[in-house]
Amino acid sequence: MQRIINATRNTWRGLVWAANSEAALREEIIALAIAVPLALFITDDSWKRALLIGVVLLVIAIELLNTAIEKLCDHVTPSQHTDIGRIKDMGSAAVGVTLVIAGLVWLAAIVQWMGVPDP
Repeated sequence: MQRIINATRNTWRGLVWAANSEAALREEIIALAIAVPLALFITDDSWKRALLIGVVLLVIAIELLNTAIEKLCDHVTPSQHTDIGRIKDMGSAAVGVTLVIAGLVWLAAIVQWMGVPDP
């Protein structure tokens, strides 16, 4: 039980630190706060609700990983380095791809909610 308590404490500490230091994460938390009630409003299907909320949580998870990669890179090599720049760009690309996935899922749900027929 103590391990779970410690893991929860570490999780909370990481979330708070990241939210205080990363504007993108704060924006994604706001998106989550909007996504939860919107998902509850636009569908009664529990699987769709889980998917709509889950993709936003996935964006947050990938953003946290990207932030961790960036902070580690800055710690290992504080100066500019081509390979470190590429590593950071790949982390950013992972966030971007995840945002596209989330956008597509939300677009499909909203189009269906609006009653637009499938092509």
